[in-house]
Amino acid sequence: MKLNIITYFKRDFNKWSIYTLAIVLFIALPIITIFFKLFSGPGETWDHIVENVLLEYSLNSLWLIIGCTLLTLLFGVFSAWAVSRYQLPFQRLLEWMLILPLAIPSYITAYTYAGFFDYGGTLELLLRVIGITGVKFNITNLLGLIVVLSASLFPYVYVSARTVFLYQSGRLIEASKILGAGERSTFFKIVLPIARPAIIGGLILVLMEVLNDYGAAKYYGVSTFTTGIFRTWFALEEPSTAIYLSAILLIIVFAIIVLERWQRGAKSYALTTKSDIKLPKIKLPRNIKTGVFLLVCIPVFMGFILPVLQLIYWSILTFNSVASLSFFTIALQSLGISLLTALLTVIMAVLILYFPKWNRIKGLKKSSRIAILGYAIPGAVIAIGVMIPTLLLDKWLIKVFKQLADLNIGLIINGSIFVLLYAYIIRFLAVAYNPIEASQLKIGASLSEASKLLGKGNIKSFFKVDFPLLKSGLFSAFVLVFVDTMKELPLTLILKTYNVNTLAVKAYEYASDELIMEAALPSLCIIVTGVLPVILLNRLILNDKGENDKAI
Repeated sequence: MKLNIITYFKRDFNKWSIYTLAIVLFIALPIITIFFKLFSGPGETWDHIVENVLLEYSLNSLWLIIGCTLLTLLFGVFSAWAVSRYQLPFQRLLEWMLILPLAIPSYITAYTYAGFFDYGGTLELLLRVIGITGVKFNITNLLGLIVVLSASLFPYVYVSARTVFLYQSGRLIEASKILGAGERSTFFKIVLPIARPAIIGGLILVLMEVLNDYGAAKYYGVSTFTTGIFRTWFALEEPSTAIYLSAILLIIVFAIIVLERWQRGAKSYALTTKSDIKLPKIKLPRNIKTGVFLLVCIPVFMGFILPVLQLIYWSILTFNSVASLSFFTIALQSLGISLLTALLTVIMAVLILYFPKWNRIKGLKKSSRIAILGYAIPGAVIAIGVMIPTLLLDKWLIKVFKQLADLNIGLIINGSIFVLLYAYIIRFLAVAYNPIEASQLKIGASLSEASKLLGKGNIKSFFKVDFPLLKSGLFSAFVLVFVDTMKELPLTLILKTYNVNTLAVKAYEYASDELIMEAALPSLCIIVTGVLPVILLNRLILNDKGENDKAI
């Protein structure tokens, strides 16, 4: 048996196997690091955290998960069904405006809500104009955080649900009507179960973002695992204890994923082919149509219109004090880092998609699935997992240079732009991988196999055949990673390089210093860069379906 295994590896092992193993190690290093550091034991404050704050972290995170699940499902599924099934005023406008909250980072939405409802805020000024005084709203609490995160993140569920409704619901509804089922019965018994995997997929993305959130939770004073990791690492200077908290957070994340897979089981919800029957739109009575339209507008107003209007108002008030040479320098730095991250991440996604296919060892064929690992891991956890090995490498280099050349080189890797880029690649690799994989599946393997039969190697076949056909997927991946990098906060706060800043960190710094109005201009810059890919996402959905309905 042992001889057969050795013979098998000698026969099938090639250079692509080596490259594949190298990429797998590259991506998995932060998690491997955290796993092995657990054996070193927790820090001195671990017992204090377990006795005093661990339960609070757990309960707050649990309530966030429950509350955001309910609200995002309500906003996302209802909105997706309403714009897909009913004739509504400004139909086309609503369809893409329901995605626009994705362009606003949740921590920026949190800042605008706090300013809007705060004492002396915009709401109080508006009420005072119409003669109403003494009305106070406290939004900076756990319930307020649930509302803010849900208003910001529900488009993940909306996009997933709407895609399924557009693709598959036409044939199902037609069959249901023939069998005499009503509209409500058809939706709850047929359409919703079929859309369940897609909806749950979008919901898991929401929960990943909720658990990753730091800026909003910190500003609202809600203690979660992410805020606890920051507090333990920076305030208490206990990296070992922060690693233990990171491990608990990882367990929660993977438990959510495993629970969903277990609950789904072996059930199949999908149709074998996409429906060629267009989802019919119902013309509602005027009063009902107005009511449905107003209900659909609620998440649009909460997630996009209110925050943007508030930010524009603040930007006008503070433009002269914020718009300086240093601000534009930060904007250019943020832009450059995001562009470079997007380029490197797309390249890495292509490598991890094709290298496993070119290697001949069956066990490595599915190793590309590790690409989705990073997006499921909170940014703070990735940052800690990256910082520890880079610090060890720096210490080793310092020792080597001291012994060989008697030089004190200091830290040359940790705190550099390379470490930040490495962490970004791991965090957003899944964002780039998914659209590229989708494009590659449409191409199939026959064209590249024909190229190889004509004597071309893997590299030449890729550039001559696959690359031209992958351009749309590569472009989508580039844009999505660029936007996510512009918005990322927890990871950037931990690994921010010396003398380099980003718009996300600058907005956070203003808000932390109670200069919330000054945070508006950098926040608006982030939003502007996020609106274009959101519109692109909406067009991709419509182009895939080939919808040609006129807007009403």
